[in-house]
Amino acid sequence: MQRNLVKMFSLLLGLVLFTGLCWADEGVTEVKEEAQSKSLAAIEFLSGYSKANLKRGGNYTTVPIIVDFDFDLKPLTKKIGFNPPMLLQFLVEPSISPVIEKNANVELGLGFILKVGLLPETSKFQPYIKAGPGLLYTTQHTQLQGTQFNFFEYAGIGAHYFFTKNTAFTIEGRYRHVSNCGIKDPNTGINSYFGLLGVAYQF
Repeated sequence: MQRNLVKMFSLLLGLVLFTGLCWADEGVTEVKEEAQSKSLAAIEFLSGYSKANLKRGGNYTTVPIIVDFDFDLKPLTKKIGFNPPMLLQFLVEPSISPVIEKNANVELGLGFILKVGLLPETSKFQPYIKAGPGLLYTTQHTQLQGTQFNFFEYAGIGAHYFFTKNTAFTIEGRYRHVSNCGIKDPNTGINSYFGLLGVAYQF
């Protein structure tokens, strides 16, 4: 199990590093613009509430505390002739989530997320969709999962409202599925619904 996690994390880290190496020298002006674009574009702080109905009875409730590091993908997509007007970002998302029901414990997560805007990036109101996989560790062993190390996939929809030039209020809803990918039985899976509020700061 640990070897699989190390392999998966190494692959994702390699992808991020490879993406960072894809910018070539194309003149002083373009280098400066791309250097700014490939850096961190924004940081977000989110929190709220999540709930799942367990297949063996009871509820699974958490209070997620999430940080998103948002990296702009447009410098890369421009090289293949794709330059959309909306947000197009890769997010690295660490999280810590106290579990308050069924039994008290803590989730530690790390997500790798694609985020796509639905309106031009210059809009004051910016709805978006996002989805991606991640790794999850729970401090307590449960009867539903044969391992404390698990994987997750989630999809979400949300919106930013910029009340200043660089700062936005965020509202978001998510659906998340957690399982250990059949590495060890049982692998019942946990499906949770999230309601989140937060603040985003754009650099």
